[in-house]
Amino acid sequence: MTVVLALVVLLLTMVIGLPIPLSFMASAVSMVFSAGLPFESLIPYGFSKMNSVLLLTIPLFILAGSIMDKGGIGKKLIGCVEKVLGRFKGGLGVVTVVSCAVFGAISGSSSATLSCIGAIMAPRLEENGYDKGFIGALISSSGVLGILIPPSMLMILYAWMSGESVLACFLATLIPGIILVILFSVVNLVYARKNPNIKVYQAATALPQVGGKKERGPLAAILMPVIILGSIYGGLLTPTESAAVAVIYAIPVGFLVYREMNLKTFKDSLISAGKSTGVIMIMLFAVMILSRLYVMNNVPKMILTILTSISENRTVILLLINLFMVIIGMLMDDCSGILLCTPILLPVMKELGVSPIQFAAIMGVNLGMGNITPPTAPLLYLAGRISGAEVKDMLKLALTLIAFAWIPTLIITTYIPLVSLILPQLFGYIK
Repeated sequence: MTVVLALVVLLLTMVIGLPIPLSFMASAVSMVFSAGLPFESLIPYGFSKMNSVLLLTIPLFILAGSIMDKGGIGKKLIGCVEKVLGRFKGGLGVVTVVSCAVFGAISGSSSATLSCIGAIMAPRLEENGYDKGFIGALISSSGVLGILIPPSMLMILYAWMSGESVLACFLATLIPGIILVILFSVVNLVYARKNPNIKVYQAATALPQVGGKKERGPLAAILMPVIILGSIYGGLLTPTESAAVAVIYAIPVGFLVYREMNLKTFKDSLISAGKSTGVIMIMLFAVMILSRLYVMNNVPKMILTILTSISENRTVILLLINLFMVIIGMLMDDCSGILLCTPILLPVMKELGVSPIQFAAIMGVNLGMGNITPPTAPLLYLAGRISGAEVKDMLKLALTLIAFAWIPTLIITTYIPLVSLILPQLFGYIK
Protein backbone atom coordinates (compact mmCIF):
# COMPACT_ATOMS: atom_id res chain seq x y z
CA MET A 1 0.00 0.00 0.00
CA THR A 2 2.89 2.34 0.82
CA VAL A 3 4.48 1.80 -2.59
CA VAL A 4 1.18 2.26 -4.43
CA LEU A 5 0.59 5.53 -2.59
CA ALA A 6 4.08 6.75 -3.49
CA LEU A 7 3.58 5.96 -7.17
CA VAL A 8 0.17 7.66 -7.19
CA VAL A 9 1.66 10.77 -5.59
CA LEU A 10 4.51 10.76 -8.14
CA LEU A 11 2.15 10.54 -11.12
CA LEU A 12 -0.38 13.04 -9.79
CA THR A 13 2.23 15.68 -8.98
CA MET A 14 3.74 15.34 -12.46
CA VAL A 15 0.31 15.54 -14.12
CA ILE A 16 -0.57 18.78 -12.29
CA GLY A 17 2.71 20.31 -13.45
CA LEU A 18 4.90 20.16 -10.35
CA PRO A 19 8.62 20.17 -11.26
CA ILE A 20 9.94 16.62 -11.48
CA PRO A 21 12.52 17.01 -8.65
CA LEU A 22 9.71 18.14 -6.33
CA SER A 23 7.51 15.29 -7.58
CA PHE A 24 10.21 12.81 -6.58
CA MET A 25 10.54 14.46 -3.18
CA ALA A 26 6.76 14.47 -2.64
CA SER A 27 6.68 10.75 -3.45
CA ALA A 28 9.49 10.08 -0.98
CA VAL A 29 7.78 12.10 1.75
CA SER A 30 4.53 10.18 1.22
CA MET A 31 6.39 6.88 1.65
CA VAL A 32 8.12 8.12 4.79
CA PHE A 33 4.93 9.23 6.52
CA SER A 34 2.79 6.28 5.41
CA ALA A 35 5.42 3.79 6.63
CA GLY A 36 6.36 5.74 9.75
CA LEU A 37 10.04 5.98 8.79
CA PRO A 38 12.46 8.57 10.23
CA PHE A 39 12.97 11.08 7.40
CA GLU A 40 15.99 12.68 9.09
CA SER A 41 17.97 9.46 8.71
CA LEU A 42 17.48 9.52 4.94
CA ILE A 43 18.86 13.03 4.39
CA PRO A 44 22.48 12.09 5.32
CA TYR A 45 22.14 9.07 3.04
CA GLY A 46 21.19 11.30 0.11
CA PHE A 47 24.13 13.63 0.71
CA SER A 48 26.60 10.75 1.14
CA LYS A 49 25.55 9.19 -2.16
CA MET A 50 26.03 12.52 -3.95
CA ASN A 51 29.54 12.95 -2.56
CA SER A 52 31.13 11.68 -5.78
CA VAL A 53 33.75 13.20 -8.05
CA LEU A 54 32.01 11.53 -10.99
CA LEU A 55 29.06 13.90 -10.62
CA LEU A 56 31.34 16.84 -11.45
CA THR A 57 31.30 15.49 -15.00
CA ILE A 58 27.69 16.54 -15.45
CA PRO A 59 28.00 20.33 -15.00
CA LEU A 60 31.24 20.33 -17.00
CA PHE A 61 29.68 18.60 -20.02
CA ILE A 62 26.60 20.83 -19.76
CA LEU A 63 28.86 23.89 -19.79
CA ALA A 64 30.92 22.52 -22.69
CA GLY A 65 27.76 21.96 -24.74
CA SER A 66 26.51 25.47 -23.99
CA ILE A 67 29.83 27.04 -24.99
CA MET A 68 29.89 24.96 -28.19
CA ASP A 69 26.45 26.24 -29.07
CA LYS A 70 27.16 29.92 -28.44
CA GLY A 71 30.80 29.80 -29.58
CA GLY A 72 30.16 28.63 -33.14
CA ILE A 73 31.72 25.19 -32.76
CA GLY A 74 28.43 23.47 -33.64
CA LYS A 75 28.19 25.44 -36.88
CA LYS A 76 31.68 24.41 -37.94
CA LEU A 77 31.01 20.75 -37.17
CA ILE A 78 27.95 20.93 -39.41
CA GLY A 79 30.02 22.59 -42.14
CA CYS A 80 32.51 19.74 -42.05
CA VAL A 81 29.83 17.06 -42.23
CA GLU A 82 27.88 18.70 -45.05
CA LYS A 83 30.96 18.90 -47.27
CA VAL A 84 31.16 15.12 -47.17
CA LEU A 85 27.49 14.08 -47.04
CA GLY A 86 25.43 16.96 -48.36
CA ARG A 87 25.91 16.73 -52.13
CA PHE A 88 23.06 14.42 -53.10
CA LYS A 89 19.28 14.53 -52.83
CA GLY A 90 18.33 14.07 -49.20
CA GLY A 91 21.92 14.63 -48.16
CA LEU A 92 21.06 17.57 -45.92
CA GLY A 93 18.87 15.31 -43.78
CA VAL A 94 21.78 12.89 -43.43
CA VAL A 95 23.97 15.86 -42.46
CA THR A 96 21.48 16.69 -39.69
CA VAL A 97 21.57 13.14 -38.31
CA VAL A 98 25.35 12.79 -38.41
CA SER A 99 25.88 16.29 -37.00
CA CYS A 100 23.70 15.40 -34.02
CA ALA A 101 25.81 12.28 -33.47
CA VAL A 102 29.05 14.28 -33.64
CA PHE A 103 27.74 17.04 -31.38
CA GLY A 104 26.46 14.41 -28.94
CA ALA A 105 29.98 13.01 -28.76
CA ILE A 106 30.99 16.27 -27.09
CA SER A 107 27.96 17.59 -25.22
CA GLY A 108 26.58 14.31 -23.88
CA SER A 109 23.07 15.80 -23.73
CA SER A 110 20.03 15.24 -25.96
CA SER A 111 18.44 18.62 -25.25
CA ALA A 112 21.70 20.48 -25.91
CA THR A 113 22.22 18.53 -29.14
CA LEU A 114 18.66 19.19 -30.30
CA SER A 115 18.81 22.90 -29.40
CA CYS A 116 22.14 23.58 -31.10
CA ILE A 117 21.96 21.44 -34.24
CA GLY A 118 18.22 21.86 -34.66
CA ALA A 119 18.38 25.65 -34.54
CA ILE A 120 21.07 25.65 -37.24
CA MET A 121 19.67 22.95 -39.52
CA ALA A 122 15.89 23.57 -39.35
CA PRO A 123 15.90 26.70 -41.57
CA ARG A 124 18.40 25.09 -43.96
CA LEU A 125 16.26 21.96 -44.32
CA GLU A 126 13.15 24.06 -44.94
CA GLU A 127 15.00 26.07 -47.58
CA ASN A 128 16.01 22.80 -49.23
CA GLY A 129 12.36 21.71 -49.60
CA TYR A 130 11.73 19.64 -46.47
CA ASP A 131 8.33 19.90 -44.81
CA LYS A 132 8.31 21.41 -41.33
CA GLY A 133 6.66 18.30 -39.95
CA PHE A 134 9.44 16.04 -41.15
CA ILE A 135 12.08 18.53 -39.98
CA GLY A 136 10.64 18.49 -36.45
CA ALA A 137 10.39 14.69 -36.40
CA LEU A 138 13.92 14.21 -37.76
CA ILE A 139 15.71 16.63 -35.43
CA SER A 140 13.80 15.34 -32.38
CA SER A 141 14.88 11.75 -33.04
CA SER A 142 18.40 12.76 -34.07
CA GLY A 143 18.78 14.91 -30.97
CA VAL A 144 18.38 11.80 -28.82
CA LEU A 145 21.69 10.57 -30.25
CA GLY A 146 23.26 12.94 -27.71
CA ILE A 147 22.49 10.41 -24.97
CA LEU A 148 23.67 7.37 -26.95
CA ILE A 149 26.87 8.49 -28.66
CA PRO A 150 29.53 8.64 -25.91
CA PRO A 151 30.35 10.42 -23.74
CA SER A 152 26.78 10.48 -22.50
CA MET A 153 25.52 12.33 -19.43
CA LEU A 154 22.79 9.71 -19.13
CA MET A 155 25.32 6.88 -18.94
CA ILE A 156 27.32 8.79 -16.33
CA LEU A 157 24.21 8.88 -14.14
CA TYR A 158 23.52 5.19 -14.78
CA ALA A 159 27.09 4.20 -13.95
CA TRP A 160 27.00 6.27 -10.78
CA MET A 161 23.76 4.67 -9.60
CA SER A 162 24.60 1.10 -10.63
CA GLY A 163 28.28 1.07 -9.64
CA GLU A 164 29.32 -0.07 -13.12
CA SER A 165 32.26 1.20 -15.19
CA VAL A 166 31.51 4.54 -16.85
CA LEU A 167 33.55 3.65 -19.93
CA ALA A 168 31.80 0.29 -20.28
CA CYS A 169 28.43 2.07 -20.23
CA PHE A 170 29.69 4.57 -22.81
CA LEU A 171 30.74 1.77 -25.15
CA ALA A 172 27.51 -0.19 -24.62
CA THR A 173 25.39 2.51 -26.28
CA LEU A 174 27.76 3.25 -29.17
CA ILE A 175 26.63 0.51 -31.58
CA PRO A 176 22.90 1.09 -30.91
CA GLY A 177 23.59 4.78 -31.58
CA ILE A 178 25.30 3.97 -34.87
CA ILE A 179 22.40 1.69 -35.88
CA LEU A 180 20.01 4.57 -35.25
CA VAL A 181 22.16 6.93 -37.34
CA ILE A 182 21.98 4.49 -40.25
CA LEU A 183 18.23 3.87 -39.94
CA PHE A 184 17.40 7.58 -39.55
CA SER A 185 19.44 8.30 -42.67
CA VAL A 186 17.68 5.55 -44.65
CA VAL A 187 14.21 6.81 -43.65
CA ASN A 188 15.29 10.34 -44.59
CA LEU A 189 16.55 9.25 -48.00
CA VAL A 190 13.34 7.34 -48.75
CA TYR A 191 11.34 10.43 -47.76
CA ALA A 192 13.53 12.70 -49.90
CA ARG A 193 13.18 10.41 -52.91
CA LYS A 194 9.38 10.60 -52.71
CA ASN A 195 9.28 14.36 -52.15
CA PRO A 196 9.74 16.30 -55.42
CA ASN A 197 10.25 19.58 -53.52
CA ILE A 198 13.59 18.46 -52.12
CA LYS A 199 16.51 19.43 -54.32
CA VAL A 200 20.16 18.45 -54.37
CA TYR A 201 21.90 20.60 -51.78
CA GLN A 202 24.16 23.23 -53.31
CA ALA A 203 27.56 23.59 -51.69
CA ALA A 204 27.54 27.27 -52.57
CA THR A 205 25.05 27.85 -49.74
CA ALA A 206 27.33 26.25 -47.19
CA LEU A 207 27.97 27.91 -43.88
CA PRO A 208 30.12 31.01 -44.27
CA GLN A 209 33.72 30.88 -43.21
CA VAL A 210 34.60 33.09 -40.27
CA GLY A 211 37.21 35.73 -40.92
CA GLY A 212 38.16 34.21 -44.25
CA LYS A 213 40.17 31.45 -42.54
CA LYS A 214 38.72 28.49 -44.34
CA GLU A 215 41.18 25.85 -43.21
CA ARG A 216 41.50 27.02 -39.62
CA GLY A 217 37.93 26.95 -38.34
CA PRO A 218 36.94 23.37 -39.23
CA LEU A 219 40.18 21.96 -37.84
CA ALA A 220 39.56 23.44 -34.40
CA ALA A 221 36.03 21.97 -34.38
CA ILE A 222 37.14 18.52 -35.53
CA LEU A 223 39.91 18.34 -32.94
CA MET A 224 37.46 18.75 -30.06
CA PRO A 225 35.74 15.33 -30.26
CA VAL A 226 39.07 13.74 -31.20
CA ILE A 227 40.74 15.11 -28.07
CA ILE A 228 37.84 14.25 -25.76
CA LEU A 229 37.18 10.71 -27.01
CA GLY A 230 40.85 9.95 -27.59
CA SER A 231 41.80 10.96 -24.06
CA ILE A 232 38.99 8.88 -22.53
CA TYR A 233 39.50 5.65 -24.47
CA GLY A 234 43.27 6.06 -24.59
CA GLY A 235 43.30 5.92 -20.80
CA LEU A 236 44.86 9.37 -20.48
CA LEU A 237 41.95 11.04 -18.69
CA THR A 238 38.93 10.05 -16.66
CA PRO A 239 35.50 11.15 -17.92
CA THR A 240 35.51 13.95 -15.35
CA GLU A 241 38.92 15.18 -16.45
CA SER A 242 37.97 14.97 -20.13
CA ALA A 243 34.85 17.05 -19.42
CA ALA A 244 37.06 19.70 -17.84
CA VAL A 245 39.36 19.60 -20.88
CA ALA A 246 36.31 20.06 -23.14
CA VAL A 247 35.43 23.29 -21.31
CA ILE A 248 39.02 24.55 -21.29
CA TYR A 249 39.35 23.80 -25.01
CA ALA A 250 35.97 25.28 -26.02
CA ILE A 251 36.50 28.66 -24.35
CA PRO A 252 39.53 29.89 -26.39
CA VAL A 253 38.11 28.33 -29.57
CA GLY A 254 34.85 30.25 -29.13
CA PHE A 255 36.59 33.51 -28.21
CA LEU A 256 39.67 33.49 -30.42
CA VAL A 257 39.21 31.06 -33.31
CA TYR A 258 35.58 31.60 -34.33
CA ARG A 259 35.13 34.90 -32.47
CA GLU A 260 31.41 34.23 -31.99
CA MET A 261 31.64 34.28 -28.20
CA ASN A 262 31.97 37.40 -26.09
CA LEU A 263 31.73 38.10 -22.39
CA LYS A 264 27.94 38.37 -22.53
CA THR A 265 27.39 35.04 -24.31
CA PHE A 266 29.99 33.41 -22.03
CA LYS A 267 28.09 34.70 -19.00
CA ASP A 268 24.85 33.37 -20.52
CA SER A 269 26.51 29.96 -20.95
CA LEU A 270 27.58 29.91 -17.31
CA ILE A 271 24.11 30.88 -16.11
CA SER A 272 22.38 28.33 -18.35
CA ALA A 273 24.74 25.55 -17.24
CA GLY A 274 24.31 26.54 -13.60
CA LYS A 275 20.51 26.40 -13.82
CA SER A 276 20.56 22.99 -15.52
CA THR A 277 23.06 21.63 -13.01
CA GLY A 278 21.06 22.91 -10.06
CA VAL A 279 17.91 21.18 -11.26
CA ILE A 280 19.76 17.90 -11.85
CA MET A 281 21.48 17.96 -8.45
CA ILE A 282 18.22 18.60 -6.59
CA MET A 283 16.67 15.76 -8.57
CA LEU A 284 19.60 13.46 -7.72
CA PHE A 285 19.18 14.13 -4.02
CA ALA A 286 15.44 13.43 -4.14
CA VAL A 287 15.88 10.26 -6.18
CA MET A 288 18.59 8.92 -3.88
CA ILE A 289 16.15 9.10 -0.97
CA LEU A 290 13.34 7.65 -3.09
CA SER A 291 15.47 4.76 -4.39
CA ARG A 292 16.54 3.94 -0.83
CA LEU A 293 12.90 3.73 0.17
CA TYR A 294 12.16 1.49 -2.82
CA VAL A 295 14.88 -0.92 -1.74
CA MET A 296 13.68 -0.87 1.88
CA ASN A 297 10.17 -1.75 0.69
CA ASN A 298 11.36 -4.51 -1.69
CA VAL A 299 9.92 -2.78 -4.75
CA PRO A 300 12.23 -4.61 -7.26
CA LYS A 301 11.13 -7.98 -5.88
CA MET A 302 7.49 -6.93 -6.06
CA ILE A 303 7.87 -5.91 -9.70
CA LEU A 304 9.56 -9.20 -10.58
CA THR A 305 6.76 -11.11 -8.87
CA ILE A 306 4.13 -9.17 -10.83
CA LEU A 307 5.93 -9.73 -14.14
CA THR A 308 6.42 -13.47 -13.57
CA SER A 309 2.77 -13.79 -12.61
CA ILE A 310 1.86 -12.46 -16.06
CA SER A 311 4.32 -14.73 -17.88
CA GLU A 312 7.37 -16.80 -17.04
CA ASN A 313 8.73 -16.41 -20.56
CA ARG A 314 11.90 -14.30 -20.43
CA THR A 315 11.20 -12.77 -23.82
CA VAL A 316 7.75 -11.61 -22.72
CA ILE A 317 9.06 -10.22 -19.42
CA LEU A 318 11.72 -8.19 -21.26
CA LEU A 319 9.01 -6.87 -23.57
CA LEU A 320 6.91 -5.76 -20.58
CA ILE A 321 9.92 -4.05 -18.99
CA ASN A 322 10.58 -2.23 -22.26
CA LEU A 323 6.97 -1.03 -22.39
CA PHE A 324 7.26 0.23 -18.82
CA MET A 325 10.41 2.20 -19.63
CA VAL A 326 8.89 3.69 -22.78
CA ILE A 327 5.97 4.96 -20.69
CA ILE A 328 8.40 6.42 -18.14
CA GLY A 329 10.28 8.12 -20.98
CA MET A 330 7.00 9.61 -22.21
CA LEU A 331 6.21 11.06 -18.79
CA MET A 332 9.55 12.61 -17.87
CA ASP A 333 12.91 13.66 -19.28
CA ASP A 334 15.71 11.13 -19.84
CA CYS A 335 17.70 12.04 -16.69
CA SER A 336 14.64 11.66 -14.46
CA GLY A 337 13.71 8.42 -16.19
CA ILE A 338 17.07 6.78 -15.68
CA LEU A 339 17.23 7.89 -12.05
CA LEU A 340 13.82 6.34 -11.41
CA CYS A 341 14.23 3.14 -13.44
CA THR A 342 17.75 2.12 -12.42
CA PRO A 343 17.13 1.27 -8.74
CA ILE A 344 13.79 -0.37 -9.54
CA LEU A 345 14.61 -2.39 -12.65
CA LEU A 346 18.33 -3.19 -12.38
CA PRO A 347 17.81 -5.92 -9.74
CA VAL A 348 15.00 -7.34 -11.87
CA MET A 349 17.22 -7.47 -14.96
CA LYS A 350 19.99 -9.17 -13.00
CA GLU A 351 17.49 -11.83 -11.90
CA LEU A 352 16.64 -12.37 -15.57
CA GLY A 353 20.33 -12.83 -16.40
CA VAL A 354 20.70 -9.54 -18.26
CA SER A 355 24.10 -7.87 -17.85
CA PRO A 356 23.99 -4.43 -16.18
CA ILE A 357 26.06 -3.14 -19.11
CA GLN A 358 23.52 -4.42 -21.63
CA PHE A 359 20.77 -2.91 -19.51
CA ALA A 360 22.51 0.47 -19.86
CA ALA A 361 22.06 0.26 -23.64
CA ILE A 362 18.48 -1.03 -23.38
CA MET A 363 17.56 1.81 -21.05
CA GLY A 364 19.28 4.42 -23.21
CA VAL A 365 17.36 3.38 -26.35
CA ASN A 366 14.11 2.97 -24.40
CA LEU A 367 14.13 6.33 -22.68
CA GLY A 368 15.31 8.01 -25.85
CA MET A 369 12.35 6.62 -27.76
CA GLY A 370 10.00 7.58 -24.94
CA ASN A 371 11.13 11.19 -25.23
CA ILE A 372 9.85 11.42 -28.80
CA THR A 373 6.79 9.16 -28.40
CA PRO A 374 3.37 10.86 -28.29
CA PRO A 375 1.31 11.93 -26.42
CA THR A 376 3.79 13.59 -24.04
CA ALA A 377 7.06 13.43 -26.05
CA PRO A 378 9.07 16.26 -24.41
CA LEU A 379 11.77 16.34 -27.10
CA LEU A 380 9.19 16.26 -29.88
CA TYR A 381 7.59 19.42 -28.47
CA LEU A 382 11.02 21.07 -28.17
CA ALA A 383 11.73 20.19 -31.80
CA GLY A 384 8.37 21.65 -32.77
CA ARG A 385 9.28 24.97 -31.19
CA ILE A 386 12.64 24.98 -32.93
CA SER A 387 11.31 24.01 -36.38
CA GLY A 388 8.05 25.95 -36.17
CA ALA A 389 6.03 22.77 -36.81
CA GLU A 390 2.82 21.74 -35.06
CA VAL A 391 2.67 18.38 -33.33
CA LYS A 392 -0.08 17.11 -35.66
CA ASP A 393 2.24 17.72 -38.62
CA MET A 394 5.11 15.85 -36.95
CA LEU A 395 3.05 12.97 -35.62
CA LYS A 396 2.89 10.69 -38.68
CA LEU A 397 6.57 11.15 -39.51
CA ALA A 398 7.62 10.70 -35.88
CA LEU A 399 5.71 7.41 -35.74
CA THR A 400 7.41 6.39 -39.00
CA LEU A 401 10.83 6.93 -37.42
CA ILE A 402 9.71 5.04 -34.33
CA ALA A 403 8.44 2.09 -36.41
CA PHE A 404 11.37 1.80 -38.81
CA ALA A 405 14.29 2.99 -36.66
CA TRP A 406 13.62 3.06 -32.92
CA ILE A 407 11.70 -0.20 -32.49
CA PRO A 408 14.11 -2.30 -34.62
CA THR A 409 17.06 -0.87 -32.69
CA LEU A 410 15.36 -1.57 -29.37
CA ILE A 411 14.59 -5.16 -30.37
CA ILE A 412 18.17 -5.74 -31.51
CA THR A 413 19.63 -4.19 -28.36
CA THR A 414 17.30 -6.14 -26.05
CA TYR A 415 17.51 -9.59 -27.58
CA ILE A 416 21.05 -9.62 -29.04
CA PRO A 417 23.38 -8.96 -26.09
CA LEU A 418 26.49 -8.90 -28.28
CA VAL A 419 25.38 -5.59 -29.82
CA SER A 420 25.92 -3.76 -26.54
CA LEU A 421 28.58 -6.00 -24.99
CA ILE A 422 31.08 -6.53 -27.79
CA LEU A 423 32.87 -3.17 -27.44
CA PRO A 424 33.14 -3.29 -23.62
CA GLN A 425 34.54 -6.80 -23.99
CA LEU A 426 37.05 -5.76 -26.65
CA PHE A 427 38.26 -2.89 -24.47
CA GLY A 428 38.54 -5.20 -21.46
CA TYR A 429 35.89 -3.55 -19.27
CA ILE A 430 33.89 -6.74 -18.89
CA LYS A 431 34.94 -10.38 -19.14
